[in-house]
Amino acid sequence: MPAAASTVNPQQTGRWPRRLGLSLMLLLVCAALAAVAYRYAEDAAIDRLRLSGAQRLDTYAAGLEHLLSKYDFLPGTFELNKDVIALLRQPGDEALRRDVNIYLERVNRLAGSTSIYIVNLKGVTQAASNWRAPDSYVGDYIAFRPYIREALRGMPGGFYGVGTTRGEPGYYFARGIYHEGRMLGVATVKVNIESLEASWAEAGGKALLTDAHGVVFLSSVPEWKYRTLAPLTPAARQELEQSRQYFSHALTPLGLREVRALDARARIVTGPPPATGPMLSQSRGLVTRNWQMVYLSDLVPARASARAAALLTVLSEALAVMLVLYARQRHRLGRQRQRAREDLQRAYDQLENLVADRTASLEQITRELRDENAVRRQAEEQLRKAQSELVQAGKMAVLGQLSAGITHELNQPLTALRTMADNARVLIERGRHADASANLATISQLVERMGQLTGQLRQFARKSDTRPSAVPVADAVTAALFLVERRIAQERVGFRMATHPRDLYALCDSNRLQQVLVNLFSNALDAMEMAGSVSRQLVVEAGREGARVLIAVTDSGPGIPEDVRAHLFEPFFTTKPQGKGLGLGLAISEQIVRESGGRLRAESPPEGGARFIIDLPRAE
Repeated sequence: MPAAASTVNPQQTGRWPRRLGLSLMLLLVCAALAAVAYRYAEDAAIDRLRLSGAQRLDTYAAGLEHLLSKYDFLPGTFELNKDVIALLRQPGDEALRRDVNIYLERVNRLAGSTSIYIVNLKGVTQAASNWRAPDSYVGDYIAFRPYIREALRGMPGGFYGVGTTRGEPGYYFARGIYHEGRMLGVATVKVNIESLEASWAEAGGKALLTDAHGVVFLSSVPEWKYRTLAPLTPAARQELEQSRQYFSHALTPLGLREVRALDARARIVTGPPPATGPMLSQSRGLVTRNWQMVYLSDLVPARASARAAALLTVLSEALAVMLVLYARQRHRLGRQRQRAREDLQRAYDQLENLVADRTASLEQITRELRDENAVRRQAEEQLRKAQSELVQAGKMAVLGQLSAGITHELNQPLTALRTMADNARVLIERGRHADASANLATISQLVERMGQLTGQLRQFARKSDTRPSAVPVADAVTAALFLVERRIAQERVGFRMATHPRDLYALCDSNRLQQVLVNLFSNALDAMEMAGSVSRQLVVEAGREGARVLIAVTDSGPGIPEDVRAHLFEPFFTTKPQGKGLGLGLAISEQIVRESGGRLRAESPPEGGARFIIDLPRAE
């Protein structure tokens, strides 16, 4: 261990502190550049907002002055009306008052103002344009209003306030009415300037208009109206209460807080809802009316732009650092690449040898699998042939069991044919042609009967092509019954068949379905015969359940014991005496139904006996 420690290079030991110092210095320089970029981008964005805000203030101020200047002359025109002069000199003339009221109503409608009214020197309204309304100004005492007091002192008055009668805000123009150099009263015109708020709101930003006390009386933000930029002094609050300029409004502070002052008319502030961040506040004074207009611009986009500039700076710095590091690493990687290329070549040679070995092994496995697949296909083909032969053997076994009855069925018609043929020959010789014709018709019927029997046997015995088709269930049951009806008659078995609906079709092979039914009929007859049942009943019921066809074969035999039920469909399992069966009938039947997409199952009905149900797909 001591020997290994002595091999450490002192130059390498002192290199890490130098690298750490250079990294910290580089990090500080990058942070400083990002901060400078942020501040520069923010100042540039604020300058653009200040220019836009100044233009907005000029536009809004010009619009306000233009609106008010249209009505500035109107109060002075009423001293030209002789009826107004006469009413002020004769206040008790009601007919004259009505004429002046109608005149003021017409002028108010043509001028588009809110209301016009005439006040005497005592401050009592003598006539008004709203004289028809229940809350008419006629008779109201309004000498306390500042614009009335100024007009009575001989100075044209201009005043914004909230009406004490209806609570409607508006701007009031007031001017004295003179006759022969003597003041008789005051003419007042009220104008609604609230429409400016909607245009400010549509233009974007937040605009305010405040009076000399800093009360906001017009605003593009409804929540800020009748609030104050700063808390009111006691003297200002007392003055507003006496003049009732804003009537019942509380005049609470708006809550604008200054963050940073830019110059005398611009500063950064934060405000109440719905403001969500810092804003640029710019103001412009309206000297002639002692008002101040304030425009607030959202600084969130400006700061987002500044952050984007800082981020771009950081990314550029990171790219530059990465390029430097890439240049340093490139030379080092060149040497490593050469060594890696040599190692890769060696690994490639080893991989080629391994692939060659694995390829040879896979080829051997492929040959073995190919041979195994050929053997499996041959075995499957042999199995299919064996299954087909097994089905055919089952048919032959059934035919063997039915051979005695079939022989009897054929012997009777043959004997009758021989006798009736001899009789027909004798009847023809004797000239009894009508009787001979009747004998020949009977012979034809017997031949047809024998043909049906042999045809049915030939149909049953032929090999099936196993292709499914729409098979009428009633026809299949009838064809199967034809093969066992002789035995049913001999053993006195009651047979009943019910098919609902009549046009019921199953998707299967007709010949194979008949074979299954013949097997089930034969098993039922054997069970009732071996049990010696007194009442022998064989019932076939067919119906549909959804997309399935159910064919039930029920007998009145001894039923199926529980120990036998589990082995019913096993090949070569039988409960019949030796020589009566091979035990293949149910196994073959279950395989036929399963290959047709169905299921064969056994049940024990409550009334006794056994029931086998064939479940097949339904066909249209």
